[in-house]
Amino acid sequence: MLIWSKSGRFVVWAFVVPLFAIVYGLPIAVIALASISGQWNDILPSKLTLVHYANAFRSDSFDSLKASIITGAIASIAALISGTWAALALRKMKPLRKRALDLIFFVPSAVPSVSIGLGLLVAFSQPPLLLNGTRMIVLIAHFVLISAFTYGNVSAGLARLPIECEQIAESLGARPFYRLRRVTLPLLMPYLVAAFSLSFAMSMGELGATVMVYPPGWVTLPVNIFALSDRGAIFDAATLTMILGAATLIVLWGLSRLSNRSVLR
Repeated sequence: MLIWSKSGRFVVWAFVVPLFAIVYGLPIAVIALASISGQWNDILPSKLTLVHYANAFRSDSFDSLKASIITGAIASIAALISGTWAALALRKMKPLRKRALDLIFFVPSAVPSVSIGLGLLVAFSQPPLLLNGTRMIVLIAHFVLISAFTYGNVSAGLARLPIECEQIAESLGARPFYRLRRVTLPLLMPYLVAAFSLSFAMSMGELGATVMVYPPGWVTLPVNIFALSDRGAIFDAATLTMILGAATLIVLWGLSRLSNRSVLR
């Protein structure tokens, strides 16, 4: 849009497309090839196989996929509820107080995830809140890491809503809960879906905090991928990486269709 001449656009496309292919396409292509490789001693694999995918769905890797999806769904729902609640509550506060509370909500996004994991590990290692070795501490870690992004998305959506709709509903006698349920939340639906999608995608790929707190029997897929890579099982790790990406994209695609339907309505 900023380049008006055809020759200039051609030069830009000629530069951007190869750069995009190298930076984004090449790593994905290598991982995809590695996931179906039986042997790779040259530039390209010398033997292709689907045995890695078959093994992935027969071993503990499938349990890791379920753990990632369940953790991502629960943490994202909790973050969506709390983030929406906080954004609605802070919307009518005075600017100075709102900025201060905004800063508090965004602190987790500025702290390295490993630090979050270490903090939870220390905080919940003794009674009365002894959560180390439980699934709950993994859920809390994911919730803490994604809640700031959920709050930010919902707050941005609220700032774009036409306030006249709520004022008209109020003038017609609609009570606060009715306005929230029938006016505000339906108008916010695309932003809520976007916030949940971002939270879920971040949770599915989270490693730093999870590797610090995960208990035996609740190993998420990124932790499993890291462990396989550390042991030198690159082909198996690549297979799980493709499965993780595919599962995340399927969920995001479904949420995108839900968001489009809500907009059309």
